[in-house]
Amino acid sequence: MGDEPIFIDIVGVNMKAPWSFIRYLPMAKRLMAAGRLPALLFAVAGKAASEGNRLGKLKDDLKLLQALCLAYWRGEYRAISGKAILSVVAGLMYFLSPLDAIPDWIPGLGMLDDIAVLAWVMKHLEAELSAFRAWRERQAPEKLAVVERLPSTPKILEHEKKD
Repeated sequence: MGDEPIFIDIVGVNMKAPWSFIRYLPMAKRLMAAGRLPALLFAVAGKAASEGNRLGKLKDDLKLLQALCLAYWRGEYRAISGKAILSVVAGLMYFLSPLDAIPDWIPGLGMLDDIAVLAWVMKHLEAELSAFRAWRERQAPEKLAVVERLPSTPKILEHEKKD
């Protein structure tokens, strides 16, 4: 491929993706096809909790992406393109990976690439995420509490899938 930048088309906008993010897209597709989204969401919640305040605003972004994935999994929110949901899942997978462009175990630097990739996902899916936020605002708090609840185990969530 030479020195050409890699672009991916998400929701009709051609944007340059972070080079280290591209390889996570086919993995995200396989994860979704295998029904492994619940395991990913539990792992993301665990890592986010363990990172504590180091995540800053990223913690809110992760919560939004996790809420989107939960609503999608449960069949409550499907007004998102297939490419966009795969990009969200790929971004979450990247966040989880300890051996990405900058390994997470490097003090002070390890989370920089994770933050950059998730910021890219948030920026380039802005329209889709705004639509999801608007959908959330229209829901009763009781419904959102059920839709966005992470049960005690991934196995329980696996049984809540709606096609």
